[in-house]
Amino acid sequence: MVEESQLQAKRPVSPSLAGPYGHPFHPILVTVPIGAWVTSLVFDIASHVVSRPGFLTQASEWLIAIGVIGALLAAMVGFLDLFALPGATPAFRTALVHMTLNLLVTAAYVVNFLWRLGDHADGGSVGAGPLVLSAVSVAALGVSGFLGGKLAYRYGVRVADENTQAEGFTTDRGPGRSRSSV
Repeated sequence: MVEESQLQAKRPVSPSLAGPYGHPFHPILVTVPIGAWVTSLVFDIASHVVSRPGFLTQASEWLIAIGVIGALLAAMVGFLDLFALPGATPAFRTALVHMTLNLLVTAAYVVNFLWRLGDHADGGSVGAGPLVLSAVSVAALGVSGFLGGKLAYRYGVRVADENTQAEGFTTDRGPGRSRSSV
């Protein structure tokens, strides 16, 4: 039996801001900081391998900035999804930890950006401190992503209900009788 609180967690607080039912904006937007920050770490490591690393160091700095901007946008719609969750539930507590980790990671990347601001001017590789901070931040981002996946795939937050999902498995012959292509 589906409780009202479960149905509430599937519906957006504001469809125009958080995304329509069954298609939230938050998972779309998180791809920007994740991609930017992981690539930034790859560039940081690569800056220790190539002979002229200045371009990688500079690109990494830009990617960190792009990731911070993307994270702030993702956080805004993520807050709207959080408001749809009833308090004192495992889903709400998981969302709070997910949000806290993401805010800490974003703050760490702001610090990382300021730490390395202008360092690429000498054409050298990324320093050990910013490199370690990036690696720790990406690891924390991975833990937070795991929790985000738990919210969506285990608790069904902002995921369409089973009856709506069943539409994708209905064929002309009835539910589940034959395969059809997209």
